[in-house]
Amino acid sequence: MGRSFEVRKASMAKTAGAKIKVYSKYGKEIYVAAKNGGSDPDMNLSLKHLITKAKRDNVPAHVIEKALDKANGGGGEDFQPARYEGFSPGGASVIVDCLTDNGNRTFQDVRQCFVKTGAKIGSPGTVAHMFDHQAVFQFKGEDEESVLEALMMKDVDVTDIELEDGVITVFAPHTEFFKAKTALNEEYPELVVDVEEITFVPQNHTPVTGEDVAKFQKFLDMLDDCDDVQQVYHNAELEEE
Repeated sequence: MGRSFEVRKASMAKTAGAKIKVYSKYGKEIYVAAKNGGSDPDMNLSLKHLITKAKRDNVPAHVIEKALDKANGGGGEDFQPARYEGFSPGGASVIVDCLTDNGNRTFQDVRQCFVKTGAKIGSPGTVAHMFDHQAVFQFKGEDEESVLEALMMKDVDVTDIELEDGVITVFAPHTEFFKAKTALNEEYPELVVDVEEITFVPQNHTPVTGEDVAKFQKFLDMLDDCDDVQQVYHNAELEEE
């Protein structure tokens, strides 16, 4: 169906220090999911997905267990989601998702990332309409038509499906994530899914060129250094040197 997929978000885990940041982010997400929906993964699908994803990203078991124990203990931090939108150096659209226990602090931290790199932070809804909030599954395969048929037989609302270089990518509305995941598991019990996540997929891309490439990377690095930032999505297409 002809739409190439890339998860446009800041890359992490390049160093030991970065890995610790990744562990911290997962720990916070798992804690919030467990506190809001219960700490039993079999009864809390969001938590189950997060734990599976954390293990795939080599998050140590003790990090996961500590987050669950913390949620079971009651009290603790009261993290709330926060989302900021705007335009990066070079004019690409950016969505920054955070979990915070101090909204004023987080806003100031994120705002400084925009201000210090010449980017522009906007109001809610500034760029979100330029992205599709999608459930995305990616795995090796050669017959996307049979996968589409199998999902449709399970009444999954598939937005798009593509086959490129022996890799099948399935797109569905974010609300269909668990339904699509269950259908794939039932139809293909031995299937190894390389990507399964809810993400923001850009409807189009903005070229970022020249001096803006370095500014854009600095912008991402600064956001990555913010403790409250969980994910960064963008539609930038960086000029290769």
